[in-house]
Amino acid sequence: MRAPTDAARFAPTPERPVRAHTQFVDPDTDIAPHSHPWAQVAIAASGVARITVADATYLVPAWRAIWIPPGIEHIVSVVEAAELLTVYVLPQDGRAAPVAASASDWTRCRVLDVTPLLRELMLRLDTADDRHAPRDAAWLARERRVSDLVLDELDHAAPVRLGIAMPADKRLRTLCRSVLENPQRHATLAGWANEAGASERTIARLFRDELDTSFGAWRQQVLLGRALTLATQGKPMGLIAADLGYASASAFSAMVRRSVGVPPSRFFARG
Repeated sequence: MRAPTDAARFAPTPERPVRAHTQFVDPDTDIAPHSHPWAQVAIAASGVARITVADATYLVPAWRAIWIPPGIEHIVSVVEAAELLTVYVLPQDGRAAPVAASASDWTRCRVLDVTPLLRELMLRLDTADDRHAPRDAAWLARERRVSDLVLDELDHAAPVRLGIAMPADKRLRTLCRSVLENPQRHATLAGWANEAGASERTIARLFRDELDTSFGAWRQQVLLGRALTLATQGKPMGLIAADLGYASASAFSAMVRRSVGVPPSRFFARG
């Protein structure tokens, strides 16, 4: 497990309320649990990352972002070799949300769509750390204008349903982690229950009690995340559907539409 970046070198301040840095992370790398006193926006400029918090795991494919409020401990796992762009945001007026934040709930993690404008603005942010020479007043003024635009675009970014709820029950959490690692190992709940050493009825009850959903609906979200990973590798939709056990591309397309409200061609479009 890799140690997290020394974030103090990129800490946001009242003078520089939005800071950024980039890092390249190899596949199958976990960055140890950590948190920050400021909010964080993590973007996979390439590859696929997975962010895990206490009650959920979030998939972040290329050029989508995850909002992580201050103080939330999280683990970053890189599924496909990734260039991670991290933006730190200083809480404003006692709240973690962007300055112009609407009534949306910014107190929990959420995956966001990254518009072309937000993408370009984030790429304009300086990624040098505090060991570099101080900037002059004109440079800082320009950075502040770009930062204000970043915050405004974040406020209007559309949420994307890519969160996968995780249970507190240790036995069920172990099973869920196994499904996340290899969702196709068993096609039915009976197979997963047998692997966990529990009855199918017990596992079904735990899903209802812990996550307020069925195993089938929960696994569907996992399969959607797996499909995103395969799409990042450039695989065609027909092959992805077959890999995930769907009888046809149309059945797979219907699942994507039900889950996220848009067709696969749009949902899997890469930045």
